[in-house]
This record gives sequence, structure tokens and C-alpha cells, in this order.
Amino acid sequence: MRRFDTGDSVRIDIPDETDPDHDRLHGRRGTVVEIISDDAGAVTDDEREGYLFRVELEDAETVDVRWRDLRPA
Repeated sequence: MRRFDTGDSVRIDIPDETDPDHDRLHGRRGTVVEIISDDAGAVTDDEREGYLFRVELEDAETVDVRWRDLRPA
């Protein structure tokens, strides 16, 4: 089950300040432009992990993030 779909407006939420992506991405907003399936869900036994969400940020940079790092905008 996916929490987000293509076209959804999202905000990146990485509350752990020790996460390497926190300073660069936390609080940034964008739009889901692609959903990429992978096998992470099978490895972790959590079907939500089987998707990477490609997000186009407001400055046109794109990043790939998991569901746990996204919130509705």
C-alpha cells in the first residue's frame, strides 16, 4: 500500500538531526513525480518500503525518498 501518488504535494520530514540528509532536505517541499518499485519491502518485510518516491523540489532538484520521510504538504 502506497501512502502517496504521482502529483501529490509533499514535505520532507527528517526529524533526526544526525541523518546525513537532514540539513539538506528537512522541511523542503515538492511534488511526487515518479514512484519507483524496488525489493526493499521483501528485505524488510514491510511492503511500504518497496517504493521510492521521486520528488521534484521547488527549486527543480529531484530526490528519491522513502514513505517515512514524507508528509502531505
